[in-house]
Amino acid sequence: MSSGVRLPARETGGRPRLVVATRSVAKLRELAELLALPRAVLLSLDDAGVPPEIEIPEEGSTFVANARAKARGYARLTGLPTLADDSGLEVDALGGAPGVRTRRFAGERATDAENNARLLEVLGDLSPERRGARYVCVLSVAAPERGGPRGGVPIVAEARGTCRGRIALAPRGSGGFGYDPIFEPAGEPPGGRTFGEYTAEEKHRISHRGRAARRLAPKLVRLGF
Repeated sequence: MSSGVRLPARETGGRPRLVVATRSVAKLRELAELLALPRAVLLSLDDAGVPPEIEIPEEGSTFVANARAKARGYARLTGLPTLADDSGLEVDALGGAPGVRTRRFAGERATDAENNARLLEVLGDLSPERRGARYVCVLSVAAPERGGPRGGVPIVAEARGTCRGRIALAPRGSGGFGYDPIFEPAGEPPGGRTFGEYTAEEKHRISHRGRAARRLAPKLVRLGF
């Protein structure tokens, strides 16, 4: 890893900065809306000056391990408190797969459409009651300036959120991303609306990331964000 990361200028008024381990403007905006932190300025990895070629690998066997590794790694690089998430889909009939390989289910560079098609192919014609699944999100925050054991970077706040549902028989809707077009949240009947057919506001109210963010926000406020 490079140690020559360029940090942004200090915010006027002393507002605390929180790096979000993403380069996606949409994801940064979504988390800012979900967390609704009163004081913090949220920065993407690009805002924090992390070069595009530097990426903390997701090598853990759990969402928690990956979220913590990314939070600690980018906090060490930037010298700023960093929030990282790891999330994915666990399908009951597949023993919890794709799990941490959610984004790579159909291959290392698979598109959302390819992942969706692969999952539908694997599940075949299983009945709705055998297509149970859940989205999982873990949000972890590391703060290097607080000093961990043996000089490590400690996790200072963490939250988990889940959203139960089932895998639809075919994609429906163009909203959201990932597996949203084939995920029918609990409360919808078989063949009901998928997350791909929900508005952003409807999805945020019950989504795994929305639930995790609402649990994390009070902890961050108590830390001064």
